[in-house]
Amino acid sequence: MPDRYKIGIVGLGAIGLQIAKTIDGGDLPNLDLAAVAARDKKKAQQNLGSFRNVPLITSVEGVCESADVIVECAPAAIFKTIIEKTVETGKTLIPASVGALLPCLDLIDHAKSTGAKIIIPTGALIGLDAVRAAAEGHIETITLTTRKPPNGLAGAPYLIENNISVENLEDAKLVFEGSARDGAKGFPANVNVAAALSLAGIGPDRTRLQIWADPSINRNMHTITVEADSARFTMTIENIPTKENPKTGKITALSLIATLRRLTEPMIAGT
Repeated sequence: MPDRYKIGIVGLGAIGLQIAKTIDGGDLPNLDLAAVAARDKKKAQQNLGSFRNVPLITSVEGVCESADVIVECAPAAIFKTIIEKTVETGKTLIPASVGALLPCLDLIDHAKSTGAKIIIPTGALIGLDAVRAAAEGHIETITLTTRKPPNGLAGAPYLIENNISVENLEDAKLVFEGSARDGAKGFPANVNVAAALSLAGIGPDRTRLQIWADPSINRNMHTITVEADSARFTMTIENIPTKENPKTGKITALSLIATLRRLTEPMIAGT
């Protein structure tokens, strides 16, 4: 393993900027922020202007060429370009848009030949270490139930396509029930957790997902239920949404930071 890692960030919104500040502040030893790619380069220059070590502001291709590890915090629409460039250059990708990874799983085989690696963070979920351990045996079923305040689901493609309204709700409303694959497609900004769970366990087609719009809550809630030959467990997490984007929990950025920290820590807790 190298003594230091050059980190590149694609997407400098609330999550990407928090990660960038953490690296520049020296809170992640042996990691250097080498490059960033942002849609609004002028705004990126303003946000990074006070950094001790201002990184290169470049394109997706430039980030992949400059960094050892690429952290993706970008719109899901450009995810394919990011993962393709990462795999081509044999680098490591830590994605936030895990749901966008599902249509690109064929690139995993290509990554074997280029030496690239994809590290999926737990994100806003809980217990992926237990799911991964159970998957070494036999898992019968995995179900994820997600409950969000209605404004955190507004605008999702699935709701628009099926003419489902989440406005002025008085009671919780089940707005989706199906596979994690279909849920990630229909709610690309909401259920990256479902994709991460499915990839840690029994795959996106066998992992079941329910999504509820619940006006009685002010946090994003996820409950995992697993039936396996080694254990039966249920885990629930309640995440505080960010002010910038109610679709995203505050813990998401912290999970990405914790994933980066594992790269150089002498001891790692968890599977």
